[in-house]
Amino acid sequence: MKNYQDIAGDGGSDVLGQVSARRRAVAEALAGVRRVLAVGSGKGGVGKSTVTMALARAFRRGGLRVAILDADLNGPTQARLAGLEGAPWIPRDGRLALPRRPDGIGVASLGSLLPEDRPLSFDTVSKGEEQTWRATRELALLLQLLSSVRWGDLDLLLVDLPPGAERTVQYAELLAPLAAEDPERLAFVMVTVPSDVSRGVVARSLAALAGTPARLLGYVENMAGYFCRECGDVRPLFPEPTVALDAPCLGRLPFDPALAELCDRGWPGGSEAEETSEAVRQVEQIAAHIADLVGCGPAAPTGGRRPPLGAAGPHPTTTDRSEPEEVLR
Repeated sequence: MKNYQDIAGDGGSDVLGQVSARRRAVAEALAGVRRVLAVGSGKGGVGKSTVTMALARAFRRGGLRVAILDADLNGPTQARLAGLEGAPWIPRDGRLALPRRPDGIGVASLGSLLPEDRPLSFDTVSKGEEQTWRATRELALLLQLLSSVRWGDLDLLLVDLPPGAERTVQYAELLAPLAAEDPERLAFVMVTVPSDVSRGVVARSLAALAGTPARLLGYVENMAGYFCRECGDVRPLFPEPTVALDAPCLGRLPFDPALAELCDRGWPGGSEAEETSEAVRQVEQIAAHIADLVGCGPAAPTGGRRPPLGAAGPHPTTTDRSEPEEVLR
């Protein structure tokens, strides 16, 4: 068996040519996307996917054209959060039409294709040795998704990253070419909870990201207390953390049962749970701040009651879950 040092060239496989061709296809598919916002956590179980969907919903209510790429291929949850489980991916003009919610948010998630009780698997002739190539196959599949979906014209594409500090860095390097000509085009937001365990892992992720071209906006502290709907107070959930994070705090979100209800129900727009949720109100302020940082303008109403869905900008009235992006124009 040869060592890496013994291998000369690429054995005729033209790996570099294939990679370059895939990169060009990704760049072409994302040509209409103004900004890419990657949401990571380092630590699993902190509500990263929930925060991603909540931000997308807030951006949309603020009039921005938004889509989500669920990059957590082994634990895709965005389809359930969006109410798009089983939504078809329909070929259209050489690409796949993006499944969309009735409010216009597009969601590309393997959760639309895979039942929740089935794992993502790859065909292989090397049973028992998948660990040597699985990560490469997953990253290649992500690039294939990016290049195959018809994203259309978007203000923001949110990428829901898988957990793990090393995975955050891998995806930062994978997405880095998107910002080759415009460093402002790609940004990262991290999510944590106010515990030393979670903040310690996120601190490691932040340090790792510092060695990449990634632009870090800051972090969102999720589950920062429990919101009591009866009394309106936010009560502590965790002891006061002692681990400092070397990044700006973009905002803090309480654990709100109304937000949990929205996630389990596929986030129905304009519901009472959404209109009365303290966490949703806080997310809208965070989204407005992030939109300002990435240069997309205000993304949430300020002051007073939130306007009804549709007051912030055009959105489709169809319930077709694979509606193309023209409905947003």
